[in-house]
Amino acid sequence: MKTSLLIFSACLLALLSTIGAALPYPILPPLFAAGATNGLNTFLGLPPKLLFGLALTINPIGLLIGSALLGPMSDRYGRRPVLLITAVGAAIGHAVTAAALLIENYPLFIIARFVTGLLEGSGSVARALLADRLEGDLRRKALSWLNGAFYMGWLAGPLLAGATLQFGITTPFWVAVAALLLVAALVAITLPKEAPSGATTSWWQVARHRHALNLLREPDLRSLFIITLAYTCGVTGFYEFYPLWLVEVPGYGAQGIAWTTAAMCAVMTATTIVAGRPFQGEPLLRARRYAFAVAAIVAALAASNAAIGILCIVLFGIPHSFYNAIVPNYCAERFGGAHGQGAVMGLISTTFCLANIIMALVGAVLTLVDTRLILLLGAALTAWSAWRMLSWHHSMQAEVTA
Repeated sequence: MKTSLLIFSACLLALLSTIGAALPYPILPPLFAAGATNGLNTFLGLPPKLLFGLALTINPIGLLIGSALLGPMSDRYGRRPVLLITAVGAAIGHAVTAAALLIENYPLFIIARFVTGLLEGSGSVARALLADRLEGDLRRKALSWLNGAFYMGWLAGPLLAGATLQFGITTPFWVAVAALLLVAALVAITLPKEAPSGATTSWWQVARHRHALNLLREPDLRSLFIITLAYTCGVTGFYEFYPLWLVEVPGYGAQGIAWTTAAMCAVMTATTIVAGRPFQGEPLLRARRYAFAVAAIVAALAASNAAIGILCIVLFGIPHSFYNAIVPNYCAERFGGAHGQGAVMGLISTTFCLANIIMALVGAVLTLVDTRLILLLGAALTAWSAWRMLSWHHSMQAEVTA
């Protein structure tokens, strides 16, 4: 029962935290691309699509910094206090975001999204929490469910936004405030207080010398970083710009984006339930096949008409869920013991955040020409990742047999 409650709490934490990060996805495209003038899309006279790309970028920048720091800091100060502080802080960030939208203040919106992203980078802490306390098949299943909860949050956030926009553009963010305060209460109730650390290093020393990117000094982890960065560039390019594709090709608004996301969300949920089951064979080779499938679906979206493209969006979550059931668990087993689960999971989360930044910046330029270009680039990067994974598998095998 205690283990079940731990897994449930971690998954709910992941779900509610990432819902808040994903809320603006169906809200922003109509604000910046539908042609109506407002205080957000006229800031400094810049092109609305460029402002849209920057608005997408700033939250992942915060996530990138938070993911690199919060996992190692939880190794030092404990999982519980870090999760409590970040949940409450992110709730405040969403409240300020709502105020910025209400007064149509673009700079305040950008600042609020950055701070919120910084504090929502606690996903690595939740992963480390499960990696610490579980082993074997149970850990693989729990990490699979946790990854499903994270990605469900990225998908359920837009769904929540579409469902609540009828009550006002700021309503989704106030719902996120309530959800994150619930997260804080859940953490306080379910996680026991931890003994104070005997270390005397300051938080600044921890941030400087123990952040997750220090792991890139290790050749194997550097290869992991490069491969997963290429894969997640394809994934985040899809997540960030399929809503814009839905605006431009089928002509959808926020409600249409939300319902399409709901269908994808349902498929991904069903897949996540079975993705963590035991399997025979080499995990990296299995993950490689799913990465190729993801690349094919994203490329098909870019090249298809409205009906086929919507089908691609809905089916995307099937291979992606299986991929995410394999790679984090492999990393926990292969690297977590030597480098700390918080740091290893922090590196994985950091990779995802960095991919968000790269694709949002590149997409802000490419979408000025054609939105399909950023989708094709993402498909190419994901396919390269799958191809490169074979040589990484051989190097891992060589180390084991040496």
